[in-house]
Amino acid sequence: MFAIGEFARHGRVSVRMLRHYDAIGLLRPAHVDPVTGYRAYQAAQLAELNRIVALKDLGFTLEQVRLMLGEQVGVEQVRGMLALRRADLEAAVAASTQRLAQVEARLRAIELDGGLPAHEVVVKRLPAARMAELSTTVDSFHPDDIGPVVQPLCAELGRRLAAAEVTPVGRLTCYYDQTGGADAGAVAVHAAVPVATEHGAELNGLSIADLPPADHATLVHRGPMDAVLPAWQALARWVDAHGHRSTGPARELYLECPADPAEWVTELQAPLTDD
Repeated sequence: MFAIGEFARHGRVSVRMLRHYDAIGLLRPAHVDPVTGYRAYQAAQLAELNRIVALKDLGFTLEQVRLMLGEQVGVEQVRGMLALRRADLEAAVAASTQRLAQVEARLRAIELDGGLPAHEVVVKRLPAARMAELSTTVDSFHPDDIGPVVQPLCAELGRRLAAAEVTPVGRLTCYYDQTGGADAGAVAVHAAVPVATEHGAELNGLSIADLPPADHATLVHRGPMDAVLPAWQALARWVDAHGHRSTGPARELYLECPADPAEWVTELQAPLTDD
């Protein structure tokens, strides 16, 4: 038998918590001295304490824990709940990490205030290209809308090309345009690669699109796409400062995509019009 302080030490909980569990009938001591009122616990009760703490840490209320223990929730069930909770927490951490990266990108854009050496922007005449592409529509240009769809879209594009036994003749490109006109909120996201094919408008569920030749202002971004905002805004400022407009779909040409996103190299391409 252990005194309440010893049992609390072995269970890595507080004495106050054990007293509360006793008061609500969640974990009764094995013995209470009728004279002193001192509580004593058995080592076997550590397993029950572990269940209570595990379920509580999974986000269940103490009342829910009491009901679950009354139903004899087993170790495997708790382990399954833990796996689900772990997935939820990992997703929350990933979302928080991405949001922090977006905030950092906004702060970087503020710090730069559009500052960009002129020689970093290169105007190119991009030739006409036949693209095999897969597209989807999202609500806005916000990273929370675009970010989650780009990688799955590109992966599915690769799978469908492989199934059709078509080999790309150039690098992966993503481009974005607003559906329903510039005042509409929805954005069409396209994952595309250039192909040499005589197929018509469709290939294994992929659309075949012919992009016309056009002048583009281009800028090379080095680093993860979570941090691309300052580069895009700097490019937009350059376009405006040089008397151009950019009304067509903007493109991201992925030049290098190693395992570490911090080492990615992406060419940003903004189509130019002078009217």
